[in-house]
Amino acid sequence: MTDKKSLILGWRQPATPSGSRVPEGKAGFWHRLDDGRLQCDLCPRECKLRDGQRGLCFVRMARNNAVELTTYGRSSGFCIDPIEKKPLNHFLPGTPVLSFGTAGCNLACKFCQNWDISKSREMDTLADAASPEALAQAAVDHQCRSIAYTYNDPVIFHEYAVDVAQAARDRGVQSVAVTAGYISTIPRTSFFAAMDAANIDLKAFSESFYHKICGGRLSRVLDTLLYVHHETSVWLEITTLLIPGQNDSAAELEAMTRWIADNLGPDVPLHFSAFHGDYRMRDIPSTPVETLTAARNIAQSNGLNFVYTGNVHDTEGGSTHCPKCGTRVIERDWYQLGQWQLDAQGCCKKCGTWVAGVFEEKPGHWGRRRQVVRMS
Repeated sequence: MTDKKSLILGWRQPATPSGSRVPEGKAGFWHRLDDGRLQCDLCPRECKLRDGQRGLCFVRMARNNAVELTTYGRSSGFCIDPIEKKPLNHFLPGTPVLSFGTAGCNLACKFCQNWDISKSREMDTLADAASPEALAQAAVDHQCRSIAYTYNDPVIFHEYAVDVAQAARDRGVQSVAVTAGYISTIPRTSFFAAMDAANIDLKAFSESFYHKICGGRLSRVLDTLLYVHHETSVWLEITTLLIPGQNDSAAELEAMTRWIADNLGPDVPLHFSAFHGDYRMRDIPSTPVETLTAARNIAQSNGLNFVYTGNVHDTEGGSTHCPKCGTRVIERDWYQLGQWQLDAQGCCKKCGTWVAGVFEEKPGHWGRRRQVVRMS
């Protein structure tokens, strides 16, 4: 069993407002085993590494008697997206978000939609580089309200993400984690303390799916969902990619949405997204719109107030409705906002019911644009 003292020896404090932090590339959350190997304690995999070996994520490496984050300060690219693309429908709607990722992943999903980045073993794909301060300043310069840690899972570049988030917070820019939530108890505290919003993938609601298709454990993701919702101030939304014949049965969706309603409450937004064949699951057809609509109906019947369909053109399924009177309070056509029926306090203009979320008096007007950003 890992003792508390050895974990603290590998602990890495997040950046402080003064900017002091552990040197770039040095990772935390590890300890030395009796046989000389270093155990990475960042995620439930607990990879045990000899000098020169990398973890399953490929980016955390044992070298020079320590674990290093080999992708610190390096990215697969920077883009400005609509916040709705993350997807986040209840967090600063209509605003632009500066998005970036690195390489690697700590899950092994056979259906990965960003496999060229998350499964990459080529560090040369990380063509762009930026210090946390430069990245945060770029968000300010491009009038982005937030930075999204996305494309691959930010959990594995924890130290870089936390440093960027601190630099962003110092400049009044918020941070958004797009993650599978596969992180261990101690590191998740500092990770989510740095974030303002998160979209967590709930890939299925069966241990069998997580084990066979993702190489992980459902229970650890559920723990993260409970932690974020009940023990942090992070705005939370959930996404489930529905794969025909794999995780889209009525029974599984009933169980999943009941768990969300019972354990997280009715106001956590849930996004059902359409699958398209990719990576190692190219022989499965794309998700029919009817499947997404049926899933949305099940979730709503189980008491969830805000359920969305994604990766398809569905204005009804993409719009936000008042949970009391049913008024369409935020209209969405893909990522373009239309009708806006929320008052300055985030309440339905028709009946006065509060709509859960992080809203401002007026929505943003970024629209559907996607803009590539080059870092010098």
